[in-house]
Amino acid sequence: MFPLLDIKNLQINFMQDGISVPAVNNISFSLTRGKLTAVVGESGSGKSLTALSCLRLLPREAIQHGEIIFSPDADKQFTLNNLSEKAINNIRGNRIAMIFQEPMTSLNPVFACGFQVMESLMKHRGLSKKEAKKQTIALFEKVQIPDPATAVDKYPHQLSGGQKQRVMISMAMSCEPDILIADEPTTALDVRVQKNILQLIKELQHQNNMAVMLITHDLGLVTEVADEIIVMYKGSIVEQGNAAAVLKDPQHPYTKALLACRPATGSKGNKLPVLKDFLGNDNKDTTSSPVQAAVEKKGPGDTVLSVKNLEVYFPASKNIFGKPVSFFKAVDDVSFEVKQGEILGLVGESGCGKTTLGRAILQLVKPTSGEIILNGQNITKMPAREMRNYRKDLQIVFQDPYGSLNPRISIGNAILEALHVHQLGENNKARKERVIQVLEKVQLQPDHFGRYPHQFSGGQRQRICIARALALDPRFLIFDESLSALDVSVQAGILNLITDLKAELNFSSIFISHDLSVVYHISDRILVMNKGKIVEEGLASDLYMNPQMEYTKQLIEAIPGSLIR
Repeated sequence: MFPLLDIKNLQINFMQDGISVPAVNNISFSLTRGKLTAVVGESGSGKSLTALSCLRLLPREAIQHGEIIFSPDADKQFTLNNLSEKAINNIRGNRIAMIFQEPMTSLNPVFACGFQVMESLMKHRGLSKKEAKKQTIALFEKVQIPDPATAVDKYPHQLSGGQKQRVMISMAMSCEPDILIADEPTTALDVRVQKNILQLIKELQHQNNMAVMLITHDLGLVTEVADEIIVMYKGSIVEQGNAAAVLKDPQHPYTKALLACRPATGSKGNKLPVLKDFLGNDNKDTTSSPVQAAVEKKGPGDTVLSVKNLEVYFPASKNIFGKPVSFFKAVDDVSFEVKQGEILGLVGESGCGKTTLGRAILQLVKPTSGEIILNGQNITKMPAREMRNYRKDLQIVFQDPYGSLNPRISIGNAILEALHVHQLGENNKARKERVIQVLEKVQLQPDHFGRYPHQFSGGQRQRICIARALALDPRFLIFDESLSALDVSVQAGILNLITDLKAELNFSSIFISHDLSVVYHISDRILVMNKGKIVEEGLASDLYMNPQMEYTKQLIEAIPGSLIR
């Protein structure tokens, strides 16, 4: 069978200080109809640039060489590099579609989500607005967006991170493309929906005889769906072949590292392997020792945070006078405690209320009722001016790294700003040294200090946000899906870092995630949340090994791949 997409000797370079720096280094591979090819590698390995080159979406400063040949039929062949802008526009989103990694930056905030999918159907398929809306609702139902008939009229900011990603998947699949390029399509999704989405892509691949390029940093994710695997490292292909053969007997040390770095059942209580364990000192891991800081430690077992009967309601509908007449219960009568030095895992599907709960604790969302007591102080209705005194010790790492970084401020100054506000460090020199120290802790380099958010990959931006939170030596941290965008090797290093910090500083933390394997590895206790309520709680080992509720069992069973069980 002839290749549907044939990439020949692709080279992508960028000019840096007058020097041409290679980002993708002379790679060749092909995609075949009816097969799913997984392109696996860390952030910065060149996998996303390879995908963007297929649709001619590379930045203007990129210098590209090589050929990308698209052959939809045996007697039809297009060299995508040479097509006119009009011709490539007819292929983008129609014959070749792409699901991007960050849904918030891919969706237009001023248009309803449904309209953005309808637009593609009306442009490429010539459907009427009515018929396009009908098909969009059907697509939303397929990708399991709750209440699809209502969701089509919602705007991006009204949906959770996982729901926004599902909208992007609907948009990409709307025109039944010949090739679907999925760039980290399930990063923001909970494990149950993640599994369903991957199976859906696999089914569509068979139904439409479609070729799929699935880009991911997680080898465990593709064990059940990939036909072929390509492993990229530092812009080059280091291993490729049949998926089962590569997973069973990896040849390259980097592939072995990707398989070993993912949290597994037997890894709890142990440090996870990192890249340097397989590749030597060429890939220095700076996350093995904790950030040095002096803190006042409370006695073991003291309660640092107490949440009592917390409720957070949002208006679901309003009358003609603008007053709410019905409410959505995002957090519904939730109570729990966090002890000093404890990491409490909070797990559940997108939209279950876990992020809202975390933001209510930080007073970023005002609770409807209930109490939040931090270190014996009731902060539930504390004025903003008084609450500022608690900001240093109460930090959050948000889910969306791009949305939580100011694009006009260099990443070094973004971290430095927090130190200035809280008057930490003797002078600017000491503060800058502190910033460089925490950047190195999350595997970034000192020369990254002056760079801006758009100059980093998605995973690198998340590491910057973690560094910003760590810079203040907080006593209580909330990690809100903070590792979802990270490579498994870097994720392993960050999990090791959090474990080291906990041992050194005895801080307390709430670790929010949809990934039960990660939560199990890092947490002392776990709360399982569903539809705004805590449905199960217990010690991490007890809950993971012997879940009592059917919902918890389903979350565990949905963890993809035997590698992480």
